[in-house]
Amino acid sequence: MSDIENTGGTPAEQPKSAPDDRASAGPFDESEANPVRPYVDLGGVKVLPREGLHLRLEVEEGTKRVVAIGLDYANSTLQVQPFAAPRSSGLWHEIRAQIADQIARQGGTTTVREGAFGPELLAQIPVAAAEGQAGQMRLARFIGVDGPRWFLRGVIAGEAAVDPASAALVEDLFRSIVVVRGSTPMPPRDLIPLRMPASSTGAPTVP
Repeated sequence: MSDIENTGGTPAEQPKSAPDDRASAGPFDESEANPVRPYVDLGGVKVLPREGLHLRLEVEEGTKRVVAIGLDYANSTLQVQPFAAPRSSGLWHEIRAQIADQIARQGGTTTVREGAFGPELLAQIPVAAAEGQAGQMRLARFIGVDGPRWFLRGVIAGEAAVDPASAALVEDLFRSIVVVRGSTPMPPRDLIPLRMPASSTGAPTVP
């Protein structure tokens, strides 16, 4: 899912959902980031390289636009997407409910719990099974942080969805991300444009 579903109408303003120390501990706005750190510039987000981190660009087949950043780390995957958001209100409370509804329609289940970034969704999502095999469930954590004029969503799968030590490593990775909102006017919920890093060679892989 690239742009977040817009249900139409004017939704009631929701408070922002973010850790109390977001501005100092991340995820960061571009204005809050350390300018001398060697970030990989991916357009709407910047990622700090670290040992064992592998980066993938997830590309929409029809348009060839980058719609998400995939980060493989600590035997886990973290998918991140930055979205435009209102200046004074947040998106995560409403979007969290929409994700839960979407997963329920697919036959999965979700549980809201308090996590490192505030409320998060622990989801069991059906995985298409081969013919003659019983269907399986994939465990994933949906996390979200409302920043200044942006919203950053993460989806965690693999060991960090169940193991506290791996979870702490992936949460630290999510904290280190910098969102580059830019000054271009954008409707709330539109995906902030992502791109291949300038030094990248070869085509991005699509999972």
